[in-house]
Amino acid sequence: ASHNNHYSSAAAAAGGGGHHNQKEEPMTLAEIESRIESIEKTQTATFGGLKVRYAYLSQRGYYPDDPHKANQDAFSISHDFCGQETDAFFAVYDGHGRDGDRCAQFARDNLPDMVEKFVSRSKSREAKFHNGGTRNAAAEKQIELTKDQIQSASNKAHVECNRSMHRAHELDDSLSGTTSISVYIHGRRNRITICNVGDSRAIIGQRMSDKDQKTAAKSIGGPNITSHLKAMPLSRDQTPYRRDERQRVRATGARILSLDQIEGLEPIGPEDDDEDFDGSANELELGEELDEGGDPPRVWSPHGEYPGTAFTRSLGDAIAEELGVFAEPEMLTRQVNEEDAIIVLASDGVFEFLTNQSVIDICAKFKDPLEACRAVVAESYELWLQYELRTDDITMICIFVDGVTDTNNLRGSFISASSRMLEGAGGGSSSELNFSSFANLSTPLEEAPGDDREDGFLTTEGLRPVRNHISVGKSKAIQQMKIKMAATDSDMEISALDDFDLSKLYTKKTEEEKARIAEAIRASVMFQNITDEQREMIFGVMEPITVKKGTWVIKQGTVGDRFYIVDTGRFEVRIIPDGEDDKDGRGGNVVHVYEGSHESHVHPSFGELALMYSAPRAASIIAQTDGHLWALHRYAFRQVLAQQSGRQELNLTLGRMEIFKNLSSEDIKKLTAAMDEVTFGRGESIVEQQNFGSSLYVIMTGTCEHVERLDNGSAHTQTLKSGDFFGEEVLVDRKTYAATVVALQTTCCWRLEKAVMKQTVGSLKAKRRRSANNVA
Repeated sequence: ASHNNHYSSAAAAAGGGGHHNQKEEPMTLAEIESRIESIEKTQTATFGGLKVRYAYLSQRGYYPDDPHKANQDAFSISHDFCGQETDAFFAVYDGHGRDGDRCAQFARDNLPDMVEKFVSRSKSREAKFHNGGTRNAAAEKQIELTKDQIQSASNKAHVECNRSMHRAHELDDSLSGTTSISVYIHGRRNRITICNVGDSRAIIGQRMSDKDQKTAAKSIGGPNITSHLKAMPLSRDQTPYRRDERQRVRATGARILSLDQIEGLEPIGPEDDDEDFDGSANELELGEELDEGGDPPRVWSPHGEYPGTAFTRSLGDAIAEELGVFAEPEMLTRQVNEEDAIIVLASDGVFEFLTNQSVIDICAKFKDPLEACRAVVAESYELWLQYELRTDDITMICIFVDGVTDTNNLRGSFISASSRMLEGAGGGSSSELNFSSFANLSTPLEEAPGDDREDGFLTTEGLRPVRNHISVGKSKAIQQMKIKMAATDSDMEISALDDFDLSKLYTKKTEEEKARIAEAIRASVMFQNITDEQREMIFGVMEPITVKKGTWVIKQGTVGDRFYIVDTGRFEVRIIPDGEDDKDGRGGNVVHVYEGSHESHVHPSFGELALMYSAPRAASIIAQTDGHLWALHRYAFRQVLAQQSGRQELNLTLGRMEIFKNLSSEDIKKLTAAMDEVTFGRGESIVEQQNFGSSLYVIMTGTCEHVERLDNGSAHTQTLKSGDFFGEEVLVDRKTYAATVVALQTTCCWRLEKAVMKQTVGSLKAKRRRSANNVA
């Protein structure tokens, strides 16, 4: 290959593969840091009319059951692409399956060469046309292909790479493969071509007008928070969330179902098994309900439970290819303009919990794209740790566009292939023109034929939804830990409620401190849609905490009640694997490091789930250096949450319950703030008739079956939905539940425990007696 492949992921040298047996030993901090592969410093480059700075970073995921699993992501960056110093090729590959690491590395090592091969062939044909049928190397370098020619060459390259992967002896891609997202920069025309296969993404941050900035500032609020860039998609996820992709793969006979549906734990509706179903009203339901606990719709064979891909296009995946999961990319070619500021290519691990806008907002805080990469990857990794039992591999390339030069100044240096479609100067036809006739072509782009017009931005319809709930697995793990500590948990919760005084937490913050806190919570799903007043309340009750080196901020297994922001300092995350003991007293394996810095504008956070749950911590956090933290107590946060729409609806529901009719509106608000959130999988019994219990439940999302068995042997059955409640009887007159309630699908509920209720508003029986006496 004639291009200079400056940077690529280095995992191939080791052979990779989580499928190889390796020693099971705790990882040291050095080993954890070695899992982060990044460029040493940001690189500056000029590609034709584009002056850019770029950086990359890839972090291997954390898998408790396979701590030495290889990073299945890969990336490549090529300068002097196709022999043109004005061109470049950037790409991210996200492997999956047993040989996913090898598939990603194969694509990294071969796809850029294949794109170059097919582009060079097209340029050679164009040069021959302009040079009287004779090949001329110098002429080829002056050719600029049209949009359709570039996209045709790119499509052929992806298809050829896929075929070569099938034939490769060093890997088995029958049930393994890789996604690919790439940007091909055509610097002489200030153009980029995006090719997407799978569910990794390319996005661009555009500078907004003054009017748009003011609108964004109002929607975001807070001091010194103005979003100057608007995120626009350059690719669309190719997943079963998209109706067009569902219909395409279903035409091959494929089934579209989630894992829980395959296992019989979720119902199958008409939109799932009917390829002609026009379920526009159910499009959102597919995105929100099936994936509420991290269980997306997948592609399955009509003959068995395979291959189960959560995407509809990929390189490799030979078996899935028979079901329409092919390697043809969706492509977009567009001009890079002065308003374009940041281009991001990233694997889907980034976008599991972060929106496109959140990613651009984080990048926009930094002047250095390497720092932007570090911040986005760290935020993504931390959200995975909070909402899942594992993390994904996460890879990102960030390109800052520092300058755009008018390409009209470069027109004399290249020949546009679209000129073949134009009539030449002097009235001659294009077939009569020779190479020299076009040596100084300066035809404006807008006069080019249709096959060379740039593409517009893509729709976000069918975009995989960002998750904002913990997975069913994480919820069950929390419940199991709580069962082990049931007695102490209850005592600690009541004690904490007893001693809690919100006014004692309030401290005045400077505008700079508010700005740092605001930036730290900006991307968190927990703080979305809060008002300016609520944000100010959060600033006020954030506790400043000075920490010395060696301090255990959080200890795994202890009940947590605070969310933390790292203002300054380094803090390591340690986890004791399930079933093991902390023999050396060090807290288990190091799986991550949080580092906060005023200079770098980096302020990671941890302990977010403590704002929702009174549950044992899933990891230990230990200070590696002296540092400073901001802490938010769960009860303070709940008082803020009581003003949000979800809790407002809960407040109304509690107010309508007969058992709470003697409570004041203030008491109802206290109960609303005290309720926590819990998730159940389909088929899971939430409560059982005649079993002892102490919790009331209100359904947030999902549906449940309510079955009450009567004395005569019959049963009364009804379906409960969002807003319905059950279990209220155990809060007052009964010790056992009056009915059995089973989740019909992944279901999230608000839960109120009797001990918490008593500590919050007192005894309901006593209130009823006092009310009766007053009436009498």
